[in-house]
Amino acid sequence: MVKYFQGQSVLRSSWDQVFAAFWQRYPNPYSKHVLTEDIVHRATVSCQCCSLSVHPGGFYRGPTNQTMATFTWNINHARLMVVEERCVYRVNSDNSGWTEIRREAWVSSSLFGVSRALQEFGLAWFKSNVTKTMKGFEYIFAKLKGEAPPQTLVETAKEAKEKAKETALAATEKAKEAATKMQQQQFV
Repeated sequence: MVKYFQGQSVLRSSWDQVFAAFWQRYPNPYSKHVLTEDIVHRATVSCQCCSLSVHPGGFYRGPTNQTMATFTWNINHARLMVVEERCVYRVNSDNSGWTEIRREAWVSSSLFGVSRALQEFGLAWFKSNVTKTMKGFEYIFAKLKGEAPPQTLVETAKEAKEKAKETALAATEKAKEAATKMQQQQFV
């Protein structure tokens, strides 16, 4: 049995920008578990069709119709489970300045006795990584535009923790001041 996922995302950037960012998406501060991707096969094809046929381990780009298709899979932990992903990047039909990503994924495991649990885990893991990938694209777009990249979740959490410490210290000081005033009023 195989778990299947299908979804669509929209990046509010042009296809050319997405195509350029695709090659710079790692390292990604949101997906630190991926250091890089290896290209097994790459080709540019002229195709008038609506969808591109993707060779396993491949990457195809249709330059005239601004379509890019990728097929990726995990190398690590492949004995436990395999996660295969096919993405088709193309100009969004509602807004030509945006890019849509149609994503399909297949999660499989042949580990006897726990394959179903591993497939469920793998699908949940995959979905969480889609979110991280999209945040990574936003991070790259900001860098390419010369803007400050959005903060990562870790940076946001650190900032919130610092603010909480500052607030707690300020509250402690105010409480001490109030206690001192009350003490002084009692002795007067």
